[in-house]
Amino acid sequence: MNLFADIRTRVLACLDQLVADGLLPGGLSTAAVAVEPPRDPAHGDMATNAAMVLAKPAKMNPRAIAEALATKLSEDPMIAIAEVAGPGFLNMRLEPSVWQSVIVAALTDDTFGRSTLGQGQKMMVEYVSANPTGPLHVGHTRGAVFGDALASLLDYAGYDVTREYYINDGGAQVDVLARSVYLRYLEAHGQDVAFPDGTYPGDYLKPVGQALKDKVGDQFVDKGEQFWLEEIRTFATEAMMNLIRDDLAQLGIAMDNFFSEKSLYGTGLIEKAIAELDEKGLIYRGVLEPPKGKKPEDWEPREQTLFKSTAHGDDVDRPVQKSDGSWTYFAPDIAYHYDKVQRGFDQLIDVFGADHGGYVKRMKAAVSALSDGKVPLDVKLTQLVKLYKNGEPFKMSKRAGTFVTLRDVVDQVGPNVTRFHMLTRKNDAPLDFDFDKVLEQSKDNPVFYVNYAYARVNSAVGKAAAFADVADATLAKVDLSDLTDEAELALIKKLAEWPRLVEIAAKGHEPHRIAFYLYDLASDFHALYNRGNDLPALRFVQEGDSETTQAKIALIRAVAIVISRGLGILGVTPAEEMR
Repeated sequence: MNLFADIRTRVLACLDQLVADGLLPGGLSTAAVAVEPPRDPAHGDMATNAAMVLAKPAKMNPRAIAEALATKLSEDPMIAIAEVAGPGFLNMRLEPSVWQSVIVAALTDDTFGRSTLGQGQKMMVEYVSANPTGPLHVGHTRGAVFGDALASLLDYAGYDVTREYYINDGGAQVDVLARSVYLRYLEAHGQDVAFPDGTYPGDYLKPVGQALKDKVGDQFVDKGEQFWLEEIRTFATEAMMNLIRDDLAQLGIAMDNFFSEKSLYGTGLIEKAIAELDEKGLIYRGVLEPPKGKKPEDWEPREQTLFKSTAHGDDVDRPVQKSDGSWTYFAPDIAYHYDKVQRGFDQLIDVFGADHGGYVKRMKAAVSALSDGKVPLDVKLTQLVKLYKNGEPFKMSKRAGTFVTLRDVVDQVGPNVTRFHMLTRKNDAPLDFDFDKVLEQSKDNPVFYVNYAYARVNSAVGKAAAFADVADATLAKVDLSDLTDEAELALIKKLAEWPRLVEIAAKGHEPHRIAFYLYDLASDFHALYNRGNDLPALRFVQEGDSETTQAKIALIRAVAIVISRGLGILGVTPAEEMR
């Protein structure tokens, strides 16, 4: 049930009737016709822009269209009042029974809030994709939470979603990892070691060095790296990926697939992707102008093999092969996305850290070229997280050596608080994460405020169960007509927005909207709860009056159900009780 979609369908049906009656010309596109909450709730329950968007193509006065439409809508049994406002906006008030049906739907329909928006669409969400050189840090944490919540949101909206992690195990950083593990391996054999600049000195590699010793004994001690580099690369990468999987599990994240960059080399996959672009006339030999400002690592003042990415919206063409014949960093990324396209995904989403902003246009250009513009790529950038504790910046992890790890954060506040708070800002806005404030029990802490609403519902249901049947199936059948207080109606109307909100968030790839909505829903719930302190008739439990109690419990159970489903999208387990 999506009440806003239902009313829009009725608006479109009335427009068709106006065409049939000769009051509106035929052949008009109604794609831009919307039904949404009015900016001012005092104006009505819903508003439509139909007359405003149809006036110009119909060559009619918008108010004349609105008045004719209002007359038709007033005949609909769901609509109590339809009235024209301003130059042609149309406000509607719905019959009370319509709002009551929202509560019933939430109590009885397991699909309430779900959508068919993505039906038949295969969606790939690639996220985290951190270099396998150490534990995940707090920046990765935000990307991991955002990507996972986005994947869950899209699944909830009907898409066939695949979660994927791209393992960057083909570059020089993995050689550095191998050398760092080798030093820990020597240390496990009792040698004193020093870590040169550029190696990874974190304590997290100590158990990896010990595990390598346990596996190969002294086979590599004091041997040149030509004897051990490849084997330790593989060993260390597997160890780091196991560590990363464990880190992700701390947040309840499980990937559907891990794709190795290394698998692209020596298999012809990179060559095949570049050949595909070449066949489209997008590969040529040329010399790029030196970029303004800092020169990127893959720029050379000599002839290279270039991808004509400007033909697909990029600012400059991009090198894919250096003058010495080696691939640039961009080439395997092209091949990886070519593989995604070949796997039949209808849409692609990449979740990158803010430092990858310069990569967005070239990746979009590559996917556009490889799919002939048929597969859209949306790149979501997650901005930096600033950590605070006791009013001071949170110190780095000794175990990691240079940064705060995902586990540092989860150990401090738990996975539920971590996940929810990471979604309290839009992904491209910086986020402050204050360990004291995220555990604070106040309205200013969204994590607490939403969970408190859920726990309060459970408490009221428990009290009501002492003298009334509070099973959802029973509550769905009770008389709800006395739920007429303005605070009760505000809460019901907020519930009605849930299916619409899911679709808006899914279309925009914006899971933070779910967190915002839950906070607003909790606010309306707490407002009703507090109103009951002054007006006893509004209290959820009316001792000795089972029918009135059941109606009120039906409303707040609907709230709890929606909170539970919203938190489920965010990957957060609701608190059954709070003290």
